[in-house]
Amino acid sequence: MKPPPSPPPSLLLFILLLLLLLLTVTVFSQPEPSPDPVGEFKGKRLPTNEWKGEWELFTDNSGVSAMHAIVIPNVNKVLMYDATIWRISRIELPKGRCRVLNTTTGEEDCFAHSVLMDIDTAHLTPLELHTDTWCSSGGLTFHGNLISTGGFQGGANTVRYLKIYNTSTWREFPSALSSPRWYSTQAQLADGRIIIIGGRSTPTYEYIPPDGKSNAKPFFFDFLQQTTDPEENNLYPFVFLSPDSNVFVFANNRSVLLNPDTNTVVKEFPVLPGGHRNYPASGMAVLLPLEVLSPEADAVVEAEVLVCGGSAHIDSYTLGLKNVFYEALRDCGRLQITKPRPSWRREVMPSARVMGDMVILPTGEVLMINGATRGASGWGNAREPNLKPLLFNHKAPNKHRLFKELNPTTIPRMYHSTAVVLPDNRVLVAGSNTNNGYIYDNTTFPTELRVEKFSPPYFSPSRAHKKPKIINGGCPKTVSYGQDLTVKVNLNEKRIFLTNFMVTMYVPAFTTHGVAMNQRLVKLLLKDAVKVGEGRYDVSCVAPPNSAVAPEGYFMLSVVHRRIPSEAVWVQLK
Repeated sequence: MKPPPSPPPSLLLFILLLLLLLLTVTVFSQPEPSPDPVGEFKGKRLPTNEWKGEWELFTDNSGVSAMHAIVIPNVNKVLMYDATIWRISRIELPKGRCRVLNTTTGEEDCFAHSVLMDIDTAHLTPLELHTDTWCSSGGLTFHGNLISTGGFQGGANTVRYLKIYNTSTWREFPSALSSPRWYSTQAQLADGRIIIIGGRSTPTYEYIPPDGKSNAKPFFFDFLQQTTDPEENNLYPFVFLSPDSNVFVFANNRSVLLNPDTNTVVKEFPVLPGGHRNYPASGMAVLLPLEVLSPEADAVVEAEVLVCGGSAHIDSYTLGLKNVFYEALRDCGRLQITKPRPSWRREVMPSARVMGDMVILPTGEVLMINGATRGASGWGNAREPNLKPLLFNHKAPNKHRLFKELNPTTIPRMYHSTAVVLPDNRVLVAGSNTNNGYIYDNTTFPTELRVEKFSPPYFSPSRAHKKPKIINGGCPKTVSYGQDLTVKVNLNEKRIFLTNFMVTMYVPAFTTHGVAMNQRLVKLLLKDAVKVGEGRYDVSCVAPPNSAVAPEGYFMLSVVHRRIPSEAVWVQLK
């Protein structure tokens, strides 16, 4: 019997084309992966959310140019301050409380240079400040008060305390620090000490002495000597407490791990290529969210640092003074600092950015905001404001989903801008003063006193009815390390999956000059989520395991469900 005849070549080609078409349709008809930073949602798929945020003008007058800003626990206020050197602001001290500048001439300064702003009403409370806080550093104490270090001239060796809960008055100790700290960085350590690193012409570090005491001498830090250049480019170093209790320090394009017990460098990391990342070639940096995976007190918690933007040019500051404004860097570097031999992983932002701010949202995403696309930090040294915020999702399953451009502001936020996360999970944006003083006319970028609030995409109106709410009294006000913790929430869901929840604890950052000091978000270990009534759930989790993962003090705790966070409640960890 003869074999059947072969099909003609034209028929084979038709069949192949048909198969290819079917394959193409099958591939492109697959649902897109969930953008959930933790992984795929269970149950009903989260719809694609294209809402890109919303801006609101909160107030026209912040009283002072918000060079420094931080949220204060439990009092519903943000502290903002600038510098005393200009002897002027847009708010005066209460009558009779002027600062005496010259006892011989009787010259006085009756303006306030620090204020407490109510985050609901924008009401301002002026505070009397004496030593100069220009380009200083700061953070919260265990009790939720502010501790500030350094500044300009007479303020450079100063430690200041601001007790918010009783008198709201500054206590200032002008000789507490052994070295002048102008453009230095402050960080809280696992044992409760506070370290201050660097400053202009100051390659040293020291620890804040006990209240009212003075340091005899600092610790020499050769790393800062090595990383400076004619433009400096290593001021306001990026400093993060590592979950192994060491201190990660990044300056210019290099980084090390410092052991604060032995005061020795225990690890040097590879150089981050591409350019310069610290003041005045000011990039931005963040310690990405720490995820606790075990209830054990000595559990290993991995840590990754993200450094973005800056300048590729060593002379960006000097050239800016000559009206030559280099394009800023568009790249980011990611480094897993707890790995034995880590290397930098490169990401590319949709736009260039210098002098930007990075804040961690309760969802674990990072908001990149403020700054410019050309130039460097300094008075008038930058151009082309970057008005578009970026949302960075370090857990995105698809590399192309790492960055999302959001709706732009209309207000340039240049040198001396700030951004802080509020308890309602909006972001308060303030500041911008590229001038030597308060100047509003005949300048490229006037001194900016308007304050905005930005609502990130999780405020999408179409999902507002799905927002979790922590029940009043539904979370302990104080927690201990490793404690089992139950948070009671109202949630408009009939069916839930534990994997759709997160409970996060956030340390409010002290922000200035693109540096977010002490900023930290810890994702707690989840145990269970149980329905206890109609629309009511108990979410069980475990408090952070130790003080290296989460130092003692105040945190904003949020319950996040399907990428929508509840308003935060204040929790004191001890």
